[in-house]
Amino acid sequence: MQQEFLTPSEENWLHIHDEFAQRWNFPHCVGALDGKHVVITAPANSGSSFYNYKGQHSIVLMALVSANYKFLMVDIGAQGRHSDGGIFKNCEMGRRFSEGLMNLPPPSIIDPAYTEPLPFVIVADEAFQLNSFTMRPYPGRNLTPERRIFNYRLSRARRVVENAFAIMVARWRIYHTFMNTLLATIEAIVQATVCLHNFMMTRNHYFDHRLIM
Repeated sequence: MQQEFLTPSEENWLHIHDEFAQRWNFPHCVGALDGKHVVITAPANSGSSFYNYKGQHSIVLMALVSANYKFLMVDIGAQGRHSDGGIFKNCEMGRRFSEGLMNLPPPSIIDPAYTEPLPFVIVADEAFQLNSFTMRPYPGRNLTPERRIFNYRLSRARRVVENAFAIMVARWRIYHTFMNTLLATIEAIVQATVCLHNFMMTRNHYFDHRLIM
């Protein structure tokens, strides 16, 4: 498995965008972002470093997922006590997005009726910071109809990352219990299941469609 960070080409991003636009009706989207806690037995002398908001010890799998439930990029191993937004901001993936090193296509016009070019973005929930490359829902309850529709479409596009996690966990039961081994081994297990998940999705292996929300 590769250790270096492989950046998609502009052509790759445009293909990912096409899938989100066609399948989930959310143009200019190049991935859905979220974090998953992988529950572990607390390492010796780690104190509360891995203790998360759920009252468990964990490391975090931060993942960017395609419209077809495949992992595009992952960061594995952040301590569970950190927030998803903080992990993304400080990991290599987040830094490269922030520094404009991801080969994203330049902003373009979505609809001829609107003359303002819009950037290509990843979609995420409220845990992540809003910026030029990350789109999150409008906050609050008293929203205009237009904003409610936007939030619905964003939520539907973003849900693919939750579904990808659900499919992976259902396939590998090691995620159903505490991982009690060295951190390096746990990270290797997670990386292996991510690769196998993509392989099986590419080969159209069956998965329980009830896992998809």
